[in-house]
Amino acid sequence: MHGTIFTLLKRYVQTQYDHSTWIQLLENADLTAADFDHKHVYPDEHLYRLVGEAATMTGLSADELHEKFGEYLVPDLMYMYQKLLRPEWTTLDMLEHTESTMHKQVRQENAGNTPPVLHVTRISPDELFIDYVSARRMSALAVGIVRGVARYYDEAESIEVEPTTSENGEQVRIRVRRIR
Repeated sequence: MHGTIFTLLKRYVQTQYDHSTWIQLLENADLTAADFDHKHVYPDEHLYRLVGEAATMTGLSADELHEKFGEYLVPDLMYMYQKLLRPEWTTLDMLEHTESTMHKQVRQENAGNTPPVLHVTRISPDELFIDYVSARRMSALAVGIVRGVARYYDEAESIEVEPTTSENGEQVRIRVRRIR
């Protein structure tokens, strides 16, 4: 997992809770703040441990935490990859082009970067399916990112996001549609 994700996770925990919660989370996961630098790639296990400990500390499920964190990530991701975005895009357009723009760029930056593979099928101008494929089994993070993208494009009230298969699988289908 790219170090930027850990940097943003730290900021998320500090803004939603506080700095001492981040320190406690690291201690509970047997990690230290020195373990993360935004320029490196780290074992996925680190994120699993952090999210697992956060679930224990908050009483929320790991999937709920992944979704909330996914939503939180979007403004930073859009800022980082703004040069790849087209001004005329809507939520569905951006999702349709994520794999060929942002994920392509992420993979080119470092061979160790392995974002999930997203196979997007546009069903109509108002609907698409995202087939999420990743051994990480973090499709709840993807669901949160989709919701965050809808909020970014000021379409949160009109975009419905629905996983149509188990969110714990390596292959998950997510239905996204404009409802009004």
